[in-house]
Formats: sequence, structure tokens, C-alpha cells
Amino acid sequence: MRLAGPPLTLAVYPARTLTNRNFQLHDLSALDRCYLPPALTGLLEEAPLRVEEFVEDDNRGAVSPNPVATLDGLPFYLSVKGVGSTIDPFSTRPLDREHGATLTTDPRALEGLRNPKLPLPEGETDRLITGELWLRGSPYGGQGLSHATIALRLSERADLTSLRGFKIAPVLKVSHLPSELEERLRTLHWYRRFSGPMVQELRLVPSNIRIYFHAKHTVGQDVHHLFDRFGLGSGAQALRFETRFIRSTVAMLTLFARTLTKVEGTDRYRGLDFHDVWLDKDAVLSPSGEVYFVDLEGIEEVEVPEQEVREKIEDQIYRSLYEFMFAYEQIDQERRHRFGDTGSRKQRFASLFEEAVREDPWVRALSSPGKLELEVRNALTVEGLYTTFPFVDH
Repeated sequence: MRLAGPPLTLAVYPARTLTNRNFQLHDLSALDRCYLPPALTGLLEEAPLRVEEFVEDDNRGAVSPNPVATLDGLPFYLSVKGVGSTIDPFSTRPLDREHGATLTTDPRALEGLRNPKLPLPEGETDRLITGELWLRGSPYGGQGLSHATIALRLSERADLTSLRGFKIAPVLKVSHLPSELEERLRTLHWYRRFSGPMVQELRLVPSNIRIYFHAKHTVGQDVHHLFDRFGLGSGAQALRFETRFIRSTVAMLTLFARTLTKVEGTDRYRGLDFHDVWLDKDAVLSPSGEVYFVDLEGIEEVEVPEQEVREKIEDQIYRSLYEFMFAYEQIDQERRHRFGDTGSRKQRFASLFEEAVREDPWVRALSSPGKLELEVRNALTVEGLYTTFPFVDH
């Protein structure tokens, strides 16, 4: 399947990289690269090795239109995070070379912006990586090493794409921008200069379809496109798709419990939690229906005392519960519209939910005449910390 999206041409340069240890047995030397928008090619002395065609993905990302690998029986595409933004962060004006030149007084940066080595292809839009401090750990339009390292380390904890059932789009490499480019980019800033190393994340993703934000096609805004692109041609296919969607999203909602560990010698526990990343904008939907979390920089361990473990588990479910149910409802409505289904909405959801979690070792569906509940277990199998969460009231 070729991915749809606005075209984005990037110049390819050699780069120093860090490689995900789970992939070190594979020859990934062809990815010892960084990918720059045409507007920045004048900031380097050397010419690019070549140019490659991508499509836009997210505010500062690009993704290859054609697959580069197969994982989980699915085609995966090369995603590059940190290729520059097209919009001024403090207005709606374009972030083009002309605007970039107003942000710097460095003569070499000014000359480079005015004389790029690669012209902007017709129909495309300028984009810039800047030196403005953004979200504490990143430069605006780019990516910082501290954030990329968090994403890389989380990827290394996974079994390629799965962390105890929680699906991720793995980071293959972290690519450092050339030092001369980095220093010139630092001069392009509005108020606060980013001082850390500038990098890019090279990731594998199963699609560029997000739940609601940061994509041309999303579940919330264009579910018709989703069914057509993924070839969901029958009611049975759509139901299997929904079941996998539920299974993978429940794993996300219960990540803290799945990764629970005890702090030795204390009554405290640790587990993975989400910080400033969300299901609606930081995950993509695969052709199988499974949700893969893409932006891993906001997933880190938190530590709580024993008496707060259940509260943390419930908080994590509530955090993304609405986004989960919103996406499920869009998909299910489209299935009903295309293939028909006059049954009860709640009964259908409860049936799919029970099937989705049937073989999940960390959760159980508890069904009774009045309700359907989710029993959240934990990696330590400590029954005293099991948590019951209501999902359907009949």
C-alpha cells in the first residue's frame, strides 16, 4: 500500500547515529543519514548525497510513501521525526526561508538561507528546523537528543513492536545533525535558544493515519478513507478490525499495570506512564486495526506508593478512555453504515471487548447480567493490587 499525503522532498546527508540494539544484527548502515528540507541545504558546505521522496506526517515529520520493511506481517514505512515545520509557532504565517532570515543575524546562516543547494520542488512548502527552545527538550521543528533517547530506550525494552501487548512504532536510529548545521540553526530563534544536541528519530510505522490530529486523513475526520485504504470489504473483516483495535488500545490503557515493578526494600511501585502524549495524536492505526504508539518521547516510568497503585491504574485508563471510545464509535458507525447491523450498540461492543481481551494475560473481562467490567491484573501477579474498572452498564 502506498501512503497518501502531501509530497515532501528531503535531501539526504551522512550522519552519526545511535542504533536500537534490537536491530543491531541487521545491516542498517544505509540509514546512517539525516534528512533535511531543501530550505536548509545552503547551511552546509557539502552537497547532499541524494534526494528522496516522502509525504508529510505530523507537524515536524515525514514518512516514506512506500514500505521499507515487514513486521507483524504488515508493511512498515520509514518515518523521520524532526524534518522542520512549515508554520511559525507564534502566528499562522509560513515558516519559510524569507521568514527564517529575520530570525538570525549570523552572516553564514543568512547566506545559506538565501542560497539553498536544492530548490524547492513545485507544489511543496518551505519548512525549517529552528534553534527555538520548544517543549523543554526539543528545538522547534526538530528533535532534541534527550527526547529521542527516551524514545530509543523504550523501543529497546520492547519485543520489536510489542511491550507486553502495548504496540509501538520502534525507533531504529537516532541521527545527529551535522555540527556545523546545528550551530547555524541555533541562531534561528525568537526568544529562547535550544542548547542541547539536535537529532532526528528514524522510526518504522505501519501507516500515517492517526486518530484525530496531526494527519491529513484521520479516524475522526475521514473514516471513509480508512475503510477504503485498508480494504475492509465485508462486515466480518470490519469486525476483526474492530476487535484488534480494542485489544491494542486496552493494552495502552493498562500500560502501568503491565510494566509494574516493586522498588526493592520499599512499599513503592514503578510502571510506565504517559506525559504530554496522547492516543488521538501520537498513535497511528495499522491496516490490521491495531494501534501503534509512535511518539514515544513522553512515555517514562513513574513511582507511586502501594496505596496509590490502583488510583494510578484508574487514572491511566480515564486519561485515554474518551479518545478510545470516540475512535471505536467512528469505526463501528462506518461498519454499520456499509454492511448493516441492527443489533444493540452496547451488546456488540461488549461482545467484541470480551473477544479482544480473551487471551490477554494482564486483563480479564468480567461479565454479569448488569454490567461488563475490566479486571486489570499486573506484571507481578499481586492480587491485592488488581483493579476493576466498569466498561459497560447494560
